[in-house]
Amino acid sequence: MTNKLVALVTGASSGIGEASAKKLLAAGYTVYGTSRRGGKAGEGLFPMLALDVTDDASVEAAVAELIQREGRIDLLVNNAGFGVAPAGAEESSIAQAKSIFDTNFLGIVRMTRAVVPHMRSQGHGRIINIGSIIGVVPMPYVALYAASKHAVEGYSEALDHELRTRGIRVSVIEPAFTKTQFEANNVEPDTKLAEYELIRAKLAKVVAQAMEGGDTPEVVADVVVKAAQSSKPKLRYTAGKAASQLKFLRRFAPASVLDKGIRKSLQLDTGEHSV
Repeated sequence: MTNKLVALVTGASSGIGEASAKKLLAAGYTVYGTSRRGGKAGEGLFPMLALDVTDDASVEAAVAELIQREGRIDLLVNNAGFGVAPAGAEESSIAQAKSIFDTNFLGIVRMTRAVVPHMRSQGHGRIINIGSIIGVVPMPYVALYAASKHAVEGYSEALDHELRTRGIRVSVIEPAFTKTQFEANNVEPDTKLAEYELIRAKLAKVVAQAMEGGDTPEVVADVVVKAAQSSKPKLRYTAGKAASQLKFLRRFAPASVLDKGIRKSLQLDTGEHSV
């Protein structure tokens, strides 16, 4: 048992999850990470619990183990997720669409359902969901990923309304391109069509270039710590300059300006000749 605040970070074996866990550790939290493979307690800087966010029993077992060890949970960082390589929306089967939502959205729902009863009994807690600026400003050719992140936005906002009177606050972090292994782990669309071959190849290069200039995971992790420690946490936090600029354009620029900006950044034609 500990008197320190206890944090649980999903998908903490690399990237944003690992960086967030390390930053929270440095900020004084007792930190547990999770990955599907797990890890022996004591390995590295923080113990790793085996957890598959798509498996109800796995989620319940991991949270139960944490509570058994520490007796409390003060912060949940929902980071586990994956993307699909740029492709036409019709190039993913319904099964693949369900898989994306099962991890990126329902994984957050499962984790939330598992920890909220403990936070309610404590009378306090924080839930931080790693979303994406694509959950605010959708990009073409990542439609299902964008939809899953939009779901995270809506769920988080509704949840924060529900739980704030019980001492629990919910925030979403919205990064743009971040230099992690996330893109390398992107799933290829499972029903590829010849119609999209050229655009897929082109966008792969555009995204690779954007990733080179992307933010480090530490940039996002710093925002996670800021949201976790704020006495008056905001619902939404952008992470990095690009995400901040896109959010500003979404809020203040005419829709046509944002539309053209998105297409220009992806090196797509204007699409204005389409009916």
